Amino acid sequence: MFCYVYVLESLKDGKLYIGYTNNLKRRLAEHEKGLNFSTKFRLPFKLIYFEGCTSEKDAKRREKYLKTTQARKFIALRLIEYQRQKAFGTES
Repeated sequence: MFCYVYVLESLKDGKLYIGYTNNLKRRLAEHEKGLNFSTKFRLPFKLIYFEGCTSEKDAKRREKYLKTTQARKFIALRLIEYQRQKAFGTES
């Protein structure tokens, strides 16, 4: 079974939320329903990135890394086309 590390962008304030789960669809629904205290005041969200891992341990490790300053730069570079589309209003 896969575990997923994901990045959500708040459409309210533009801030990112990074998490992991073994059921991405269910977890996204929980965020959208406001069931997560960390995100319920920043609704709505858009999934902008995710990675699959073959173990929960690897997903936790990757989540921890993605929350570092160095990894925030990685995310920005990885999503450069998304940021460009967002800036010019051409998101799909």
